[in-house]
Amino acid sequence: MPEGKVIKDLVDVNAIIREMAESTSMKGGGALAIFVGYVKGVIDGNEVHELEYSAYEPYASRKLQEIAEEECRDDGVLDVRIYHRVGSLRAGEPTIYIFVSAVGRAKAFDKARKVLERIKHEVPIFKLEKRADGEYWVIGDGVRMRRPLSQKGKQD
Repeated sequence: MPEGKVIKDLVDVNAIIREMAESTSMKGGGALAIFVGYVKGVIDGNEVHELEYSAYEPYASRKLQEIAEEECRDDGVLDVRIYHRVGSLRAGEPTIYIFVSAVGRAKAFDKARKVLERIKHEVPIFKLEKRADGEYWVIGDGVRMRRPLSQKGKQD
């Protein structure tokens, strides 16, 4: 069953794989593509201390659920699960999980990529990169804006 939501903690990847494989194999499923995004430790030669994710809730979770349900309607796609973490995360920590079960690998991989692109463009999840050279709002694929000093220490 499609699922999309904002979470704070890690997910049990093996449990989700097992659940999705068991629930889709008798429907013709034969492939499960998994994407896990994680915090980079270095950006532009500068060490990243942490990445702070925040979400406009409950809208962000509703939008993730909507994407999972819509993308699951595609012929050959059997299940889509999306889990996006929020909070302060350090280098190497997972930030997003996308699971797509499909009848074949090409469909599963293509759909996982499409789901990720939709999330980046449609879901109100924000990230503040805290680096050795300052703090930056990440506002798109590789686009960063330095956080003004006047915002530091204020409630975001």
